[in-house]
Amino acid sequence: MPTLLETTVAQIQPLAPHLAVQAQQHLDHLTKPPGSLGRLEELARRYVAITGMVPPRIARKAVIVFAADHGVTAEGVSAYPQEVTAQMVHNFLRGGAAINALARQAGAEVHVVDVGVAVEFPPLPGLLVRKVRLGTANMTREPAMSRVEAQQCLEIGIEMADQCAHDGISLVATGDMGIGNTTASSALVALFTGTSVEEVTGYGTGIDQTTWQHKVDVIKRAVQLHAPYVDEPLGWLAAVGGLEIGGIAGLILGCARHRLPVLVDGLIATAGALVAAALQPLVKEYMIAAHASVEVGQQVAWRFLGQVPLLDLHLRLGEGTGAVLAMHLVEAALRVYNDMATFDEAGVSEHEPEHGRSQH
Repeated sequence: MPTLLETTVAQIQPLAPHLAVQAQQHLDHLTKPPGSLGRLEELARRYVAITGMVPPRIARKAVIVFAADHGVTAEGVSAYPQEVTAQMVHNFLRGGAAINALARQAGAEVHVVDVGVAVEFPPLPGLLVRKVRLGTANMTREPAMSRVEAQQCLEIGIEMADQCAHDGISLVATGDMGIGNTTASSALVALFTGTSVEEVTGYGTGIDQTTWQHKVDVIKRAVQLHAPYVDEPLGWLAAVGGLEIGGIAGLILGCARHRLPVLVDGLIATAGALVAAALQPLVKEYMIAAHASVEVGQQVAWRFLGQVPLLDLHLRLGEGTGAVLAMHLVEAALRVYNDMATFDEAGVSEHEPEHGRSQH
């Protein structure tokens, strides 16, 4: 019997080209020079192609924040101690984090999923506990998790996408929390893209140059330990990944199966996107690159995935903040699609192709 992961990967379909063509034809008949709204037109066209909705609408929006700890923090790669992960989960639930503030502005729900925080939480309103294990192992000494655990994380993410589809959510953003997760993400980017560790390793939560060099050395040790024995996506995720990264990868896969547009956030989310795209390349058609992080590994990953991010605000926080900010652009794009008048409706003359495009 196929697993949930196998079934999901098999059910993802390519986008129907005619939907994008029809959407662009509509956009070209609005009262503006063709293509003059640039990437807003691209967003509207993609939203129609992904969802099949005409006219396109957003009913509900949600950011799914996966939280987990990382055993590699024992190597001193972060400016913050591991216990901050659990403390920030409490902050999310109280509504006091950056993602909460930005989600309120965007009108988006925040769902927090514990897939591997290294403490056992008491029952907390708003926290979905799907703990696979109490944080990953130290990847410089052993695999971060087993292949079975990696698959569990992916399937938890798929189930979250299933729930979003069931609840009528029509725009999803990826979120994350986990001290040490830029180290795991950089290792994954290096493995998936074949790029040197130095080129994909950034400064995370604000480490200094000495700690950065140590972080590079730690990632190199982990990659050298596992690379000879791993040659496929699930194995790479298990060897050097994170539980929340697996959750994000599963969320992206599940959203693609349900034809839900998914806004992909920073470095950690982009590492999850690499895992998802390696398992099913068609997911690249369903993901929207929300922003360009200052983390260099994310920029490498975006180029590898053939994605151009919407925003460049020098963000490096994670949590889903950049993805939620990009929700405003998606909504603006659909406003253009739905609310602008056509040339016929407005009684405005259209451009004349033989004389070139008119300018306002």
